[in-house]
Amino acid sequence: MNNFHYINPTQICFGRGEIAALGGLVPTSARLLVLYGGGSIKTNGVYEQLEQALSHHQWHGFGGITANPEFDVLMQAVELVRRERIDYLLAVGGGSVIDGAKFVAAAACFEGQSPWALLEGARVEAALPLGCVLTLPATGSESNPVAVISRGDAKLSFRHPLLQPGFAILDPSVTFTLPPRQVGNGVVDAFVHVLEQYLTYPVQADVQDRLAEGLLLALLENGPRALSEPDNYEVRANIMWAASLALNGLIGRGVPHDWSTHAIGHQLTALYGLDHAQSLAVVLPSLLRAQARSKQDKLIQLGRRVWQSSREDTALQIEESILRIEGFFRQMGVATRLGDYGLGEPAIAAVCSNLKRFGLIRLGEHGDLDPERVARILAQAL
Repeated sequence: MNNFHYINPTQICFGRGEIAALGGLVPTSARLLVLYGGGSIKTNGVYEQLEQALSHHQWHGFGGITANPEFDVLMQAVELVRRERIDYLLAVGGGSVIDGAKFVAAAACFEGQSPWALLEGARVEAALPLGCVLTLPATGSESNPVAVISRGDAKLSFRHPLLQPGFAILDPSVTFTLPPRQVGNGVVDAFVHVLEQYLTYPVQADVQDRLAEGLLLALLENGPRALSEPDNYEVRANIMWAASLALNGLIGRGVPHDWSTHAIGHQLTALYGLDHAQSLAVVLPSLLRAQARSKQDKLIQLGRRVWQSSREDTALQIEESILRIEGFFRQMGVATRLGDYGLGEPAIAAVCSNLKRFGLIRLGEHGDLDPERVARILAQAL
């Protein structure tokens, strides 16, 4: 196991009715901005719960944050923060809303140049405090310091400890009304988050491996049930907690990471509007086949411990694991080929061009994936 430091200061309030705890989590003296997405919180009961919980607070609302939060929209929120002297943010939604709130928190305190510089490497020097109410389990953004922001055909990430939410309210019952597409996307996203930290090479991190395998099994067992039993609280609770644990830093400490599937997938989203999980489902299977030799030990371990494979032939066992991953994605309603989304060979060149543009030319845990290899991987995903 590699050396590591670990701290996660986000307070988790988990369970039915926990939105009521907001009144004690947000200081009553705060000038609060509540950020949310397309307005579903006003039809699923969440907004009403917010109003009750924040009845003694002074707050403003800002809606319209979309999937893959857009810089220009978020800058409108930044202007509101500055105009109304907001000093506390509350994100109510999924990962996109939370990521957007993180950007607003940093951008509102950023001076001297465009806040887009934060996505290009400028240092975060200050940020407003923020908390969140999670309504779509997927990204784990509610308990990590990372945000991904879009601007045209650019989709970039930044991170800083100041972006870590102070608290996160996770009430599984608010996910009952999610459309099947969002449920499937969320499960696939969380599943790939685990694999990006697990399917690399062994460093004898038995604890992290077993935790990762447990999360994969929980998602495999509960993901399909969430589609067939949308009102099953325990199923939704296990998915929500698994998605949060998948990217709160715990399973990734002391082990190598990959994240090449995300880097490539981000380009498909930025260029062609694929849902984040759709892009991951397209890229990952072909990438695993291309990287099968360097990932061999962990792919075999995955097959034995998660899929209960008893095959003796290594190549067949690896292929079986990849086929099982593809099958699970499709079971969750997420297609796995570029052609499923109307994309062909021109998309490959565009993706590789974007990778070069943003300096993403040495991807993977070994830094051995350049744009030329990525092109061959995507060609296998047509």
